[in-house]
Amino acid sequence: MATRQEIFDYITNNYAASPVYTFKKFPHYATFKTPSGKWFALVMNVPQNKLGLTGTAEIDVVDVKIEPELASILRQKPGYLPAYHMNKEHWLTVILDNQTDRETLYQLIDDSYNLVS
Repeated sequence: MATRQEIFDYITNNYAASPVYTFKKFPHYATFKTPSGKWFALVMNVPQNKLGLTGTAEIDVVDVKIEPELASILRQKPGYLPAYHMNKEHWLTVILDNQTDRETLYQLIDDSYNLVS
């Protein structure tokens, strides 16, 4: 499991990208951009029911760009969902909890960066 802060640290250390708080209405939503300005990660706190889950508690998630074939495979596993707030074919939402492991998440962030670069 990776926390929001660990993701921020990983991205800052590996890509020199700082969080950008783009949405005034959602002050905790942080985007991360490549040097050319393309988004490669979006970290959000979203109510469970907005993700198709039971409950209304907010949970931390990260959206990453992904190859559609891999997305369909990962969506079969707990903790991986169709993208929230992004194109559902090319983006994946990963819940930041104990169902998802840190190394897989970091690899998905790396892949996302490479896909948009």
